[in-house]
Amino acid sequence: MTDQATAIDRINYRENHGKLFVKFKDGGEYVYVGVPGEVHKSFVEAASRDGYFVAEIWDRYPYNVLED
Repeated sequence: MTDQATAIDRINYRENHGKLFVKFKDGGEYVYVGVPGEVHKSFVEAASRDGYFVAEIWDRYPYNVLED
């Protein structure tokens, strides 16, 4: 079961480029690069996506802010 009280709105992944797209409910959207497929899978399946994001992604991979 996943945590329903999450700040994360949407997760997308482009395996061929190792790009993880994370959109937050506050509207912020980021792309993290060099993310392995198993990290994406664990993120999607995590009981707490917020907790997994902070522990395993946030400060471990380079990112860019996406703007509209």
